[in-house]
Amino acid sequence: MTLADLPEIQITHHARATRLRLRVEPTQIRLTVPKFCSQKQIQAFLSESEHWMRETWQKQQNKMGQHQALVTELKLFNLTQPIQINYVVQKQTYLWNAEQQMLLVSDRQPEQYLKAFVIAYAKQHLPLYLAKVTGETGLHYLQCSIRQPKTRWGSCSVKHDIMLNSALVLFPLEIARYVCVHELAHTVYFDHSAHFWAKVAEHDPNFKQHRHTLKNTTLPFWWFSS
Repeated sequence: MTLADLPEIQITHHARATRLRLRVEPTQIRLTVPKFCSQKQIQAFLSESEHWMRETWQKQQNKMGQHQALVTELKLFNLTQPIQINYVVQKQTYLWNAEQQMLLVSDRQPEQYLKAFVIAYAKQHLPLYLAKVTGETGLHYLQCSIRQPKTRWGSCSVKHDIMLNSALVLFPLEIARYVCVHELAHTVYFDHSAHFWAKVAEHDPNFKQHRHTLKNTTLPFWWFSS
């Protein structure tokens, strides 16, 4: 579905969605729709949201135009100092020196290779961090997977398997911790009831601020490279 001057809106029907939800990203606009939502309801929602979409999309494009240059350092959630990045001619997609916190990225497809490094880093470190938060909260899960979903920061299944979005390593530690606490709280309350949020607040008193940061932070342009 397309509105003039905007990219085609990617519509996803999701069985667990309870409301229509728009997400404007630097390269696309996504709409998550409850399973039994009619085309008329979708069109009405998009019409009501058109001004906000145009305004947000333009802000995203302006921001991308200002920050398209490749980053030379990268802050990751569990490091006190940023990683130094050099773009070089090399066969390997990237070379990571953890001791010196130096990353060498091939200049062939630097955006994709930088994203590949972040995903690999997340797969190594986010499960360890979730286990640490489990020890702090006493809330237990079964298995942890790290993925790159388009619209979710995390999820918890009825079997207590937890999925975390690999992009969480690009946020400060307290934001990653909030998502861990949020998903662990679902092992006790499989909903978003008052009891659920009370359980989140028990282990993250500043969860509202962290949730706001998560919802209002734009990921870097290179994260959206294919």
